[in-house]
Amino acid sequence: MAGSGTAHLRDGDELLRVQDLTVTFPAGRRRVQAVSGVSFDVAVGETLGIVGESGCGKSSAARAIMQLPPPTSGSVRLAGLELTGLHGEGLRRTRRRLQMIFQDPISSLNPRRRVRDIVAEGPRIWGADASRVDEALHAVGLDPSTTAARRPHEFSGGQCQRISIARALALEPELIICDEPVSALDVSVQAQILNLLEDLKARYGLTLVFIAHDLAVIKNISDRVLVMYLGKTCELAPGEDLVARPAHPYTRTLLSSVPRGPLRLPPEEEPPESGEPPSPISPPTGCRFRTRCPRADGRCATEEPQMRPLAPGHWIACHHPTETPL
Repeated sequence: MAGSGTAHLRDGDELLRVQDLTVTFPAGRRRVQAVSGVSFDVAVGETLGIVGESGCGKSSAARAIMQLPPPTSGSVRLAGLELTGLHGEGLRRTRRRLQMIFQDPISSLNPRRRVRDIVAEGPRIWGADASRVDEALHAVGLDPSTTAARRPHEFSGGQCQRISIARALALEPELIICDEPVSALDVSVQAQILNLLEDLKARYGLTLVFIAHDLAVIKNISDRVLVMYLGKTCELAPGEDLVARPAHPYTRTLLSSVPRGPLRLPPEEEPPESGEPPSPISPPTGCRFRTRCPRADGRCATEEPQMRPLAPGHWIACHHPTETPL
């Protein structure tokens, strides 16, 4: 059960490229820039994690990739096909190649429909083999004979998320975007869903973009991790590198807040207790994290840092990174 559109691509080849992605929304007479010039790529068979506090723009970026709605500007290319600017039938056909798993598994499922109809909707639209429904349900650990005729309200949150994953799998997509798929679940259920996604990735060769606000969750499932703050990219690195050698002050702040996490900041680097993110309607000049950063200076207020390589595969947007291994 793997997407056919990437048959010519091999593991490690670029599947998704996002370049200078910008998303703005109206806010009264002003506009909120939820995503500001974000760029990244995702290889076939990879899981890219995107992490940041609530309101950092990670979910807005995910929906822009899906063209729900299209980004204000920038480029989104899937296996070389430019998605921005697609309309009508062209966009509809592309949607089969991209699927999304949402944060609230219960509200994302139609309460009036039976599980079989929910999972079969995509294959039915595309005239695909109905046997994919049973296969998808089996793949996520649900028995079609006991679940297919029931409705979502008869299941727990974790089971509903399994149904959502089955719905995504049934179309054999090339890329699945997981938008905080475990944040609404109990901790024990979170682990089950994360393990399930890992198993499905290995079994079907899936490519994932996994979004979360909890770095403890995201570091265990992601090959690489992209850190976002107020619509900007702060740091991008392999998951193990990011945890062992966080170079951006914001990444270090996220790691220090993980219970029993691997990083404890010295007192002079601890973020202020009242350090709430500024409003995205009027973000700080220069570096957007500077108002909460213990390393900020005059340059940070006037010059916006650009992404630059720090080490092989490790990129950062910071004037004063911490380069010493921890």
